[in-house]
Formats: sequence, C-alpha cells, structure tokens
Amino acid sequence: MTTRKQAVLDAIDAANTQDPTLEDGQPAALLYGQRMSAELDRLFPDASDPLQIAARGQHVERWKLARSEYPEGRTGYLTWRKAQAEHHAEVVAGLMELSEYGAGDIDAARRMLRKQGIKRDAEVQALEDVICFVFLKWYFAPFAAKHSAEKIQSIVEKTARKMSAEGRARVLDEFDLPADLADAFRG
Repeated sequence: MTTRKQAVLDAIDAANTQDPTLEDGQPAALLYGQRMSAELDRLFPDASDPLQIAARGQHVERWKLARSEYPEGRTGYLTWRKAQAEHHAEVVAGLMELSEYGAGDIDAARRMLRKQGIKRDAEVQALEDVICFVFLKWYFAPFAAKHSAEKIQSIVEKTARKMSAEGRARVLDEFDLPADLADAFRG
C-alpha cells in the first residue's frame, strides 16, 4: 500500500474515531469505513487508490450533519443525503490534497462520493455495489426488524435498482433471501 494512500485512510479513520455513536463498542463511522474497505477488497481487489479512499470515506464525519436538522419526509431526507455526499467528498478531497494526490485522482474520489455517473462510470458503480453489500450484510437485518414488510420490500427494490447486474447476481449467490426479496435482484 502506498504511503500517501495509507496516510489518507489513517486520516479518515482518525476523523471517524470522533463519532459519538457507538456500534459494537466502536465509533459507528469508523466501523462502517472498515466494513466498506473489507467489502471493496473482497469484491474489487484491484480497486484504484481513489476508489479505495472513497470507500473508506463514504461516511467520514457523518454525524456532523444530523438528519434531525433537515425537514421530515422524502424531500428533507434527499436534501440531507446530498449534503452528506458533498461533505464526504470535500473532506476526502482535502485529505487527498494533504497527501499530494493529483487533481485527477481527487476529482475521481469526489465523483464517486457524490454518486456522479452511477450506472455509467465503472468506479462510481463499484462504490455503489459495495455500499449495497455493506448494507445487506450488516445493516439490513436491524433495519428490517423495525419496519413493515412493505417498507422492507421497497428498500430492497431500491437497493437492487442501484446495483450493477454483476452485483445483483452476487447478492443472489451470497445471501439467502426470501423469494419475494430475491426477486428484486433478478430483474
């Protein structure tokens, strides 16, 4: 691993140790970043530096923009998500600049974190597939326990739509989903 890439990953981790929300005894954003890196390594072992950095920085300092500070409902949620993406992109870009990455690599990481080019840019799509795998592996069961069957079905369908055909096929191979949920990944 390059020294400058490790410096950026370490800086993201250092920022995320400040997350006041704990999960499994660790700051939630730190744990999420580690899970993202592990899934990226498993799914895309030849990922570029910008993709590896974007995966680790997907939720960098996420707690700083509280969902409660945005209006209720779908519009408020989408506004919050967009603000989060912009915040993550700028924090990561700043850390990459400090480690002397060039403008091309920095812009690539920004695009990935902003989801610019999903379904058109292979690296943006790879990041989205990793995000979906992390959600399904570690966050779906707790989410499902709190929501109705209709809400769960809707979220699974939205998740599947974001993924590449290859990602959806891997989900079917790797997860034992009930038939009604698995159908979303077959389309």
